[in-house]
Amino acid sequence: MLIDSHVNLHAPQFDEDRDAVIERARAAGVQLMVNICDRVSNFPAVRALADQPDIWCTVGTHPHEAKENPDLSAGRLVELAADPRVVGIGECGLDFHYDLSPRDIQGKVFRTHVAAARQTGLPLVVHTREADDVMGAILEEEYAAGPFRLLMHCYTSGAELARRAAALGAWFSVSGIATFKAAEDVREVIRDMPAERIIVETDCPYLAPVPHRGRRNEPAYIPHVLAKLAEVRGWTLDEAEQRTTDAFFDLFDRIPRP
Repeated sequence: MLIDSHVNLHAPQFDEDRDAVIERARAAGVQLMVNICDRVSNFPAVRALADQPDIWCTVGTHPHEAKENPDLSAGRLVELAADPRVVGIGECGLDFHYDLSPRDIQGKVFRTHVAAARQTGLPLVVHTREADDVMGAILEEEYAAGPFRLLMHCYTSGAELARRAAALGAWFSVSGIATFKAAEDVREVIRDMPAERIIVETDCPYLAPVPHRGRRNEPAYIPHVLAKLAEVRGWTLDEAEQRTTDAFFDLFDRIPRP
């Protein structure tokens, strides 16, 4: 199956042609998409798209938006995650590149998401940028307090954080960044990711893969990401598709496998 594990179809970049974008994805063979929540206040818009049988969703608040709801409770996330179309907690985490929310608030809200993932059993969708040491420490500390499943989404951080996360059983998702000419450091980390825990994503409308780089990204472009993953890992295209499909359903196990 072709699966896009991380889309932002509710984003304003799709307001003019959202239905056409979804149809192009289907025409390209994409059979499942997970629409990712960027902030809890946006959850109704995120969830509305998951009424379609091939689109599921998550609930959570991106670190950029953590300041919007610094007192977000795990109970609120657990309540929203009771919806059977919700298959993950997040996107959440730490972003010390832009610092659009204070770092202490980012950390507090991130830990709230971890607690919700632990309580629900749903996977935690983790965003991390320029925060490797702090992220590694939080993940290890929280995991020691009680295990949870996690996905290091659009992984572009360093090899050491990847090693620490993998030791906790993390999954990793590969995005269009892997196709960028200057991203050899990202490809080097991909080569060492646990083979049975790699999935693919577009993160559309961002990060369009080569040959579409610089344009708005769409789920229909996921074959380019899968092809690059196959090349980097030395897999056939069929093998890459099978491996990432198996890993996806192992992680997002609320979604019934066809």
